[in-house]
Amino acid sequence: MTTLPKNVQPIPDGYHSVTPWIISRDTAQLLDFISKAFGAQELGRVYNEDGTIGHAEAKIGDSIVMAFDAQEGWPVTPCFLRLYVPDGDAVYQQALAAGATAVSEMTTLAFGDRVGRVRDPFGHLWWIQTRLENLTLEEMAKRAAEPQYREAMRSFQASLDQEMKHRSEAESHMGASR
Repeated sequence: MTTLPKNVQPIPDGYHSVTPWIISRDTAQLLDFISKAFGAQELGRVYNEDGTIGHAEAKIGDSIVMAFDAQEGWPVTPCFLRLYVPDGDAVYQQALAAGATAVSEMTTLAFGDRVGRVRDPFGHLWWIQTRLENLTLEEMAKRAAEPQYREAMRSFQASLDQEMKHRSEAESHMGASR
């Protein structure tokens, strides 16, 4: 068991139990994008000797996201991130204006959230969400059986399926050309 000095917290201030890492082909541009799209505040960068970014941190809302540049020969490793915001529709439009591509239009789902998905210019998918209602599991289950919510979920899932199949086809083509 690790014994910490009394003045050291095991989870630093500003961090949560889970902190995402985004590995990018161009972390400087990624940081610029998340600033424009999501209002991220860059906290700092550490450069490697070759000029690539070895570590960067940005704060979005109350969460810290860490990033660094992929090394030559590494595979593409897209992230899938959920971002809760007070006005999902506005942030969705802001992300599109910053260069994101729509994956799933903003949709109100049975569990009480309004959700949309975008793909950033680096291939990462962002679920942009706003909680509209606090529902019990029973209320969610009842709504999930209602036709308008079933159709909303079907459409929402189909848009992700289309995005993922497109990625799979693109990877197959890239592999064939190697």
